[in-house]
Amino acid sequence: MMIYLLIKTLHILSSVLMVGTGFGSAFYLFFIHRQANLASIAQVSRLVVKADWWFTTPAIIIQPLSGAVMLYMAGYPLNSLWIWLSAALYLLAGACWLPVVWLQIRLRDMAAHALAENSTLPPRYWRYARYWEWLGYPAFTAMLIVYGLMVFKPVSLTG
Repeated sequence: MMIYLLIKTLHILSSVLMVGTGFGSAFYLFFIHRQANLASIAQVSRLVVKADWWFTTPAIIIQPLSGAVMLYMAGYPLNSLWIWLSAALYLLAGACWLPVVWLQIRLRDMAAHALAENSTLPPRYWRYARYWEWLGYPAFTAMLIVYGLMVFKPVSLTG
């Protein structure tokens, strides 16, 4: 039982890091864009990319591994609908996150280039920033639903 609780703790902490880092990064980049201060945008976009690599990426790997181990240890039937819905929503969030990472790297690079050249951000930057924002909404919504499914494990959704 102690191993299960340790894995559960790791699972919860990694989910907090994954969603918390994502939400915090989105918060800062979203609001710094409204300031239109190039130096601040360059700095925040650089840190957002680092946060994704340092915190979000490891958590994304830990989540399904620790979840699968807990499902096995707890004896949950793998045909439970809440498990399948959780996995599908997790994959949806991941499908949004992968292009977000690519966009964040491009945003960081464009901001750094504009700052180094003492120029303005190109229109492509703002287009990419909109795509980045739009991808965040379904990803965060999916993860909030996954949280609910993990906590409540709805009986009506069990196999």
